[in-house]
Amino acid sequence: MGRVLLLSLRIGAGTVARREVLAGEAVIAGWTGRDPAAVEKHIKELEVLGVKRPASVPVFYRVSAARLTTGERIEALGAASSGEVEFVLLQSSGQLWVGAGSDHTDREAESYGVGLSKQMCDKPVAPLFWAFEDVAAHWDRLILRSHIMENGARVLYQEGAVTAMREPADLIARYAGGRLAEGTMMFCGTLPAKGAVRATGRFDFELEDPVRGLRIAHGYDVVTLPVAG
Repeated sequence: MGRVLLLSLRIGAGTVARREVLAGEAVIAGWTGRDPAAVEKHIKELEVLGVKRPASVPVFYRVSAARLTTGERIEALGAASSGEVEFVLLQSSGQLWVGAGSDHTDREAESYGVGLSKQMCDKPVAPLFWAFEDVAAHWDRLILRSHIMENGARVLYQEGAVTAMREPADLIARYAGGRLAEGTMMFCGTLPAKGAVRATGRFDFELEDPVRGLRIAHGYDVVTLPVAG
């Protein structure tokens, strides 16, 4: 089981290797903020709105690996889903890679079941991954960013450093005890939206490495399926 993805894996300044990668396990890490006080404050804010407190902080939601996609279009039931940019870790070919993805989530379902909401939507990932060892020394310099289409214009939706989230080694240790299993892909948390969390028909996201002058970028259209009842 799992999902075979055609990915481009880049090591250093060398050529990019195109490979079919079997993603056998997909994990969505939630509540990954580095500031415990800020995380607790946000949990309490959401409890007022009816969102249940997570079982742990951080928490790790398993979703079907079949939900992973490098496509440029997804389908979502109703108009209440939205994307959020995250850095993505991948254990493949005996080493750790880092890329970018969108934890596209049904926001109505999220109010009564976060795990359910995660499972309901496809999880787009950019088809390019970097060797983690190439960015480890300057990890805190990496930047996440996303844009949406709003009233016909491309609008900045999220932007910030990966320092907002726990470091990869911390998340891996908490989930797997030190090393991800081969074929595991983990989404690692997101940034606040500029303005309200809102749906859009187009979501673009990227991970920028200003030290090396490189970026991983991807985007997708959201096709809204009608709710029949």
